Amino acid sequence: MKRILFVCHGNICRSPMAEFVMKDLVRKAGRDGDYYIESAATSTEELGNEVYPPARRKLAEHGIGCKGKRARQMVRADYDRFDLLIGMDDMNVRNMTRICGGDPEGKIRMLMDYTDRPGSVADPWYTRDFEATWQDVLLGCSGLMEST
Repeated sequence: MKRILFVCHGNICRSPMAEFVMKDLVRKAGRDGDYYIESAATSTEELGNEVYPPARRKLAEHGIGCKGKRARQMVRADYDRFDLLIGMDDMNVRNMTRICGGDPEGKIRMLMDYTDRPGSVADPWYTRDFEATWQDVLLGCSGLMEST
């Protein structure tokens, strides 16, 4: 079973979108038993908060629910619990590496590295463009699934 943790700054927009998009792709492919998927934050700012309403609405537009998801912070033990730790931007990756005390097994990656346009997933917290984030997340998760 492939264990994947998606990570962003607050765990209320990008990483939960990736978590639930990936779960949806896996379910539709009939591969539920092949994956365990979660998401987390690098910061403590949103701990315990639900998925940000515009992110929830964007997922719902595509028939994807995220009920019950609450923000949690990534911890050092996640490095051992997961096969892949997928960040949304360079700052996430730096913070993930710091939290984990390094990346000796090369598990920390960026989501868009699984596409033909490496870089950051658009951050809707600042842009308010949840459609652009949706497109990035869908493309990244589709590429990730193809590679695993």
